[in-house]
Amino acid sequence: MTTVAPAPEALTDHTGKPRPLDMPLTYEQARLGMAFHEAGHAVVSMAYGSMHIITSEVIAWEPEPGKWAVTGSTKHQTHDTSPWHYAAQCAAGQVAHVQYLMAYRLWTPERAAACAADHDRELAIDVLAQFGYRLGRDHVPEGGKSWGMVRGMARRKVGHLWPEIRTVAHAMTERTVLTGDEIAALTGLVNPPFEWGAA
Repeated sequence: MTTVAPAPEALTDHTGKPRPLDMPLTYEQARLGMAFHEAGHAVVSMAYGSMHIITSEVIAWEPEPGKWAVTGSTKHQTHDTSPWHYAAQCAAGQVAHVQYLMAYRLWTPERAAACAADHDRELAIDVLAQFGYRLGRDHVPEGGKSWGMVRGMARRKVGHLWPEIRTVAHAMTERTVLTGDEIAALTGLVNPPFEWGAA
């Protein structure tokens, strides 16, 4: 853990709003939980086969003596990605985080609620809207899907890929940062090649 706060962009969502940093767990439990969250994003992205993972990391720091904060980041590049696969990988972080709480006997309603990751949901809504796809927060828009439906897609993927997610999460909590190629080596998944100039 560092005493230096991360860059401001690591602490805000894509709109500039602060991301929640509180998790009612010990430091080690919260750090591992965030590693599961980021591993969920990275492994599900890679499994879909059209998202290149650049890095995935857990970020922990001491904002003041005796206090700690933790967040994470997964940097990726998409190319010809299904919009619903993109949305599902956004939801996979929250799903893997909650699954971690259940698997490690840490689940409580309060802790599960703290995994909500509204910033991931809002990113998915905004990115899909740019391409004409409708993702509803709490309803199924005409011709689209609800966030609950997308979370269901993510839940199936996370369940299927749980051994890989667990392996990546434990490696990430030890090393802090993993490259996409390191994740591929740990899981046997393929990290699609980086496409220069692709969005």
